[in-house]
Amino acid sequence: MPLAATTHSLFPLLFLVLLFSTSPYSADARSHHAAKSPSDLVRSSCVNATYPTICLRTLSSYPGPAMTPRDLAQAAVKVSLSRASRVSKYLSLVSSSEQGSKRQRAALTDCVEQIADSVDELSKTLSELKHLRLGKFRWQMSNAETWVSAAMTNEDTCLDGFQDVDGKLKSDVRRKITNVARVTSNALYMINRLDESRGRPRSIP
Repeated sequence: MPLAATTHSLFPLLFLVLLFSTSPYSADARSHHAAKSPSDLVRSSCVNATYPTICLRTLSSYPGPAMTPRDLAQAAVKVSLSRASRVSKYLSLVSSSEQGSKRQRAALTDCVEQIADSVDELSKTLSELKHLRLGKFRWQMSNAETWVSAAMTNEDTCLDGFQDVDGKLKSDVRRKITNVARVTSNALYMINRLDESRGRPRSIP
């Protein structure tokens, strides 16, 4: 085929490519795709969280997937569980040293038990979120919300036990527990958000 004829036959194809690449539909599609990016999902989800700055920082840097509200809820619980586990180990270590006043040791003993309970409740929550099922979704979400609320109550109770304790131990415990309580509050927000959106698992057994 002559070169001129080949070039002429390509004009309609080139025209269609240019048309669709510059059309409003193409722009909308790109915009829709961008809106579904993980970073946009994290920002839009964290904006109304109890502690939005902490939410954005912890979930933006989270290494796991964050493509859906369910992913974000799991990530938020994982962050809370990780920090609660670290604090639980710290409290157990300090408590075993048998230092401080009698009141400090009593507060620590109670706090060790309360944060251990929080770790257990957060672990159960994470397991529930990983195994959501269509027929049990509402019941599972109720369990998750109950367990995370209980974890928050335990964290608050731990802090209350140190109200009459003075010194560096009090400030250290308060700082660590407050940090855990805030990410746990954000985790509860993400779970509530998933519940309200009537999110569904991606597969059914």
